Amino acid sequence: MSEDFNMSMRKFLKQVGVTSQQAIEEAMRNAGATSGQKFEAKMVLTIDGLDVEHVVTGTIEGQS
Repeated sequence: MSEDFNMSMRKFLKQVGVTSQQAIEEAMRNAGATSGQKFEAKMVLTIDGLDVEHVVTGTIEGQS
């Protein structure tokens, strides 16, 4: 793959990571999440024009 492709991919994934973490932290604060409280999470990636649906699931644990 080209260097331009790699850079655009990295830029997109960094944006996804940073903005997703901010959204999760805000939602947990607003919900008053406590230490040890667990939340099941699912992230779904789709790409217009490509037949892609990538799903990642996991558990996020609250903190005090």
